[in-house]
This record gives sequence, structure tokens and C-alpha cells, in this order.
Amino acid sequence: MHYKKLMIGASLMVALGLFAACSSNNSTQETKETSTKTTESSVDLNKLELPQLNDEVTDDEYLVELVTTKGNIKIKLFPEQAPKAVENFVTHAKDGYYNDTTFHRVIQEFMIQGGDPKGDGTGGESIWKKGFKTEDSNQLYNIRGALSMARSSSRSSNGSQFFIVTNKDDVSDGLPIQYYPEKIIERYKDGGAPNLDGEYTVFGQVTEGLDIVDQIASGEVKDNGSGEKSTPTDPVKVTEIKVLQEPKK
Repeated sequence: MHYKKLMIGASLMVALGLFAACSSNNSTQETKETSTKTTESSVDLNKLELPQLNDEVTDDEYLVELVTTKGNIKIKLFPEQAPKAVENFVTHAKDGYYNDTTFHRVIQEFMIQGGDPKGDGTGGESIWKKGFKTEDSNQLYNIRGALSMARSSSRSSNGSQFFIVTNKDDVSDGLPIQYYPEKIIERYKDGGAPNLDGEYTVFGQVTEGLDIVDQIASGEVKDNGSGEKSTPTDPVKVTEIKVLQEPKK
């Protein structure tokens, strides 16, 4: 499902442009593809299961641990709602693809971005060696602590890069009830980036270590060469990603 694009907060309005340089490989795959916006949800959103709102890891979810030089972050993943993104991330994690990568892009009141072996935002690829499509779900949202895929302008350019939403500001005001469950609107009072909903694949949620995420987000940054202050002067490294729990078959 695609959601109506919302213009909420000046710092978040730039979000869609922020990931355009996600990968030089992805850039070559950009198309004129556009997402179809629905005018109204055909389901009762308030009756949907919302797995991000529960810190407990269920039998159909993964639990992974990002071991970083700042501390550890536990994240549960949602293969039922975002199968391609989860398969890609877990396979890369098991293969050591993310070992010794950095959070190369940090915007304190927005997100922290990593997953690029080159460490500059221009590298990385999926396990299929080509970009894969953005996965939409009306059960997952870019609330604070959400783990989402980074991509270029094409919705089929997801590779290896990911980001964790860090914004703490209340962004619930004006969210239309026809697009959002009431419980998600309430959670957006704690922060998030709703203008990314329907545009970037949400596939996980931080369950432990959000304080570590905030410490990474608060690190000193410098200009990235394009006028954006987002390049860490002392990047935090992901030494490895452990898969602690897999779905029960």
C-alpha cells in the first residue's frame, strides 16, 4: 500500500532527496517509475497487527544485534511484511558483508545511515547483485527506532544500505486517520519520519540500544561536500551483525 506523501517538518521534508546518492550502482538503475498514491485505505487499519509496537520477538520474526564501537543495538526484523529486505539484510549479516562498515551518514534529528562497504554512500549491493523493489506494508511505519532500506530515486534500487530513524520530535499532528492506525499516530508523538512512509521499506524495529542509536546520531559531523552536514568526523563502526533468533518453521 502506498501512502499520501506528507509534508511534515522542515528538517524532514528534505528526506526524499537525502538518499539520492545512496549508491552509484543504484543510480544507473533509476527509472521514471512512480508510486501510485491511494486516496483511501480499503481496510480497517485499526484492526491490523502492528509488530513494531511490541518489543517482544515473536516466532515469525528475526532478532539481530548490531555490534558497534559505541555499543550494541538489538533489532527485530519482519519477514512477513518485508521478505526481500529481511532476506537481503540477514544473508549479508551472516556472510559478514556488514563487518567493519560505518554509519557514514548522520543527521541528528532525522536518521543514521550505514551498510555501505565503501563507507561514503556510493557503494553496496543486494545479495542478488541488483536493486530490488521497495516493499510497502500498512503494518510498518517510519516511527522512531524503525530500521528501513536506503535507496536512490528509483523504487527498484534497494541494495545494502539501511537507516535507523532517530527523530524525537512530535510529528503526529495532521496525520490523516484514513492512512494511519490510531496507535501509530500516537507513537509518532515520540518522533519519527512519517513523510517516508510508503516510500522506503521499513523492515525492522530497535528493541534495545536506542540510547546507542542516539549517541551515534549526536556525533560531530562535517559537510559531505554537497552542502549537507552529515559526514561523521569519527564514524562509528559496525564490527559485526549477529543473528540471535530466526523464525520458527
